[in-house]
Parts: sequence; C-alpha cells; structure tokens
Amino acid sequence: MKPGLLLHICCATCAAYVIDTLRRDYEVTAYYYNPNIYPKEEYQKRITEAQDYCEKNNVLFIEEPPDQDRWFLLTRGHEDNPERGERCTICYEMRLEKTAQYAQKNSFDIFGTDLSISPHKDAKRLNRLGKELEKAYGVKYLEADFKKREGFKKAMELSKKQGFYRQDYCGCIYSRKSIE
Repeated sequence: MKPGLLLHICCATCAAYVIDTLRRDYEVTAYYYNPNIYPKEEYQKRITEAQDYCEKNNVLFIEEPPDQDRWFLLTRGHEDNPERGERCTICYEMRLEKTAQYAQKNSFDIFGTDLSISPHKDAKRLNRLGKELEKAYGVKYLEADFKKREGFKKAMELSKKQGFYRQDYCGCIYSRKSIE
C-alpha cells in the first residue's frame, strides 16, 4: 500500500504535473487552501479547474475554507514586498501549516505542496518551512523542487494540452497590482 500524501495545491496548472509525478509513489489527496487568491472570481476559476482535474483523474479533492481575514492580518505591513519577499514567506507558512494540521488530524503519512513547480517560488524556503512544520506536527514533509529536471516546462506543456487557464500572477492582490 502506498503512503498517503496530502498535497497542498494552488491551481490545476501547477498541480496536474506534480500529482501525476507523485502518484507513482503515493496515494495523493489534493488539498486546496489558498486564502491569498484575489479576487473572488479568480479564486473560483482556480478551484473549479483544480476540482475538475482531480475528479477526472480520481484524486480526492479537499477544499479548506480560505480565511482571507487572517491572511490580510498576517500580511499587513508587507503590501509592498516584492514577489519572493517576506509576504510570500508568511503566505507559504500559513498555507503549509494548515496543510500540516490537516495531515496530522487525518493521519496522513506525509504532506507537501506543489508551489515549488513555479520559478517564482523559493523551493529552499518552502522546504525549510515544511521541515519546521514536520517537527511541530509530527507528519513527514516531502522536500521537493518540482521545477527541476524541466518540471516547470513539462507542467506548462501539460497545462496547454489540457487547456488549463494560466494566470499571470501568483494570486494575491499585491502581486496582481504589480502586473496592472
């Protein structure tokens, strides 16, 4: 029997390649917790597509309510941070901690995230946070940098083949403002 992996996902574009890769070794459950995504229409677009992908591929999908008030509270004062700055660390930690909590409460063997597939995300920082949460919650963290070995390129090819919506910002209101 394969170990149960709770995988935090951000969107179908990033999740599909990562899930396809990990399914060889794990029983993957997709965990959608993204209180950073703004506006509501963007959130709905991303979650609907992720749910559809998981349903078509027989992957259990769990949505955690997005608690945007807490996200705004935690990121207050970091509105002008650049992408990959301190605001992103706060956001990574918030989402990974919720994933670790759910994994612990529901007896998953391991937890992880698809975020490292993006060249805009700091895999070393994600992995450091994940390892800290592993110690705090007693659930193993899957260290990964999915963009390596052409992972990002393969993810984009799969996304195009599947006809996935591809956003042009990470999801938060502040990253959206930087592209407007």
